[in-house]
Amino acid sequence: MNRHLRNTVVAAAAITAGLLMTACQNGSDDNAAGKSGTGATAVGEKASDSKASKGSKDSQGSQGSQGSQGSTNSKGVSGSFTDGKVTYLAPGKYIVSVPGKEDQQFLVADGTDVYGAGTVCGEAGAEVDAPCTLDQLEAATKKAAVSADVRMTNGIATLVTERRAARQDAGSDSKGVNGTWFGNVSYLAPGKYTVSDMKGVEQQFFIAEDTEIRGYDDICDAVNTGAGGEGGTECTEAELEAAAKKGFSAEVVISNGVATSIRDDH
Repeated sequence: MNRHLRNTVVAAAAITAGLLMTACQNGSDDNAAGKSGTGATAVGEKASDSKASKGSKDSQGSQGSQGSQGSTNSKGVSGSFTDGKVTYLAPGKYIVSVPGKEDQQFLVADGTDVYGAGTVCGEAGAEVDAPCTLDQLEAATKKAAVSADVRMTNGIATLVTERRAARQDAGSDSKGVNGTWFGNVSYLAPGKYTVSDMKGVEQQFFIAEDTEIRGYDDICDAVNTGAGGEGGTECTEAELEAAAKKGFSAEVVISNGVATSIRDDH
């Protein structure tokens, strides 16, 4: 009887101990699973945020680089615009209008040369164009359009020359300078030149379709000039312009401000 009771008590104790161990193990596994799940979720979210942030920065950097490269490749218009009218648009910005062509915008810079003939600056009827400032050009064009020739490179004017009345209508009754000059011929603008006298004073003149241009190796090559070479060679206006840009000595006969003949020294 006592032995049977003792065996029963021992069995009950063993069963109770087994139940307690099972409960402890289940609790430990649940806690471990919970910690592992929470940690994985946090790490995943941070990694995702980091990739998104990096992708946004990379995209912005690429777009900024492309935009900067595109702006540096832009170029403006180059060429000469003669017999035009210059109109003010904004500080440093103008339009030149030439008959038969579209209006062309251009800018001025510190290196832009401006010459006036009484409207931009200087005195009307003066023998030589006066050098003007950019402020004088702006002031004159704000009042009204100015007749001028414009030469530009990449949209920036290198030379703005106010036109004289004689240039606009060489066949009219307007009177220019008359006489003969022996000196150095220099280029000013298309169809416009200067010749210096013995004292170094420059006289401005224009050329016309009937201006006689004779070369003796300075304006153009002196070939087939006849016996003794005294006749010279008839040169083109393009050859005269190219030679005058370098400078050469010549005899220039002027009537009403327009050259009737130009002969280089020989």
